[in-house]
Amino acid sequence: MKQKLLNMLSLQDQLNQQINPGWLQANNEWYRAIWLESAELMEHYGWKWWKAQEHDLEQIRLELIDIWHFGLSAELLGCNGNHEQAARNMLAPLGGAQAGESDFRNNVDQLARHALVHRTLDIPAFLSLLDAADTSFEQLYRIYVGKNVLNRFRQDHGYKDGSYIKTWEGREDNEHLAEIANGLDADAVDFQERLYQALEQRYPAS
Repeated sequence: MKQKLLNMLSLQDQLNQQINPGWLQANNEWYRAIWLESAELMEHYGWKWWKAQEHDLEQIRLELIDIWHFGLSAELLGCNGNHEQAARNMLAPLGGAQAGESDFRNNVDQLARHALVHRTLDIPAFLSLLDAADTSFEQLYRIYVGKNVLNRFRQDHGYKDGSYIKTWEGREDNEHLAEIANGLDADAVDFQERLYQALEQRYPAS
């Protein structure tokens, strides 16, 4: 688990540097992104007691992955980019008695509250939400690495200036990514490189 966490921290640092080489000095409010995404997560789960609502599991998973991106960034910022220290901080709550609540909505509230007070991600609450979304840490790793590679791929192919093509052969890039990732070994040391290369091969030539 620690090695996968270190790998994700490294990938997040690389992506943030790609977007802004001085991202640590920019001191962006990553905690604010966490609590705002928590509100979106609540919307997909449903909180309105006066009407019938269904849980949108796929969207819940996607929101959790987005929150994880911001949580990694917030921890790296707090540790001034030190990956080892960030990993230790994120793993520390797992060694004690602290745990998330059993109620999904209460855990979402806790994520937002913790972000506002401590400016970091509440790991026990987050892992409880993952479990409620029937998503393991291994699945989180696979999905996160895939989304991170796709974000990097988008940046390399004109996402910032608007020239990136998001739909190929009638399908969005996310769909191509999921298909490619499902055919690869997420534990392979070159998992992200193979993902990137496969996206490159599919991407329409200019």
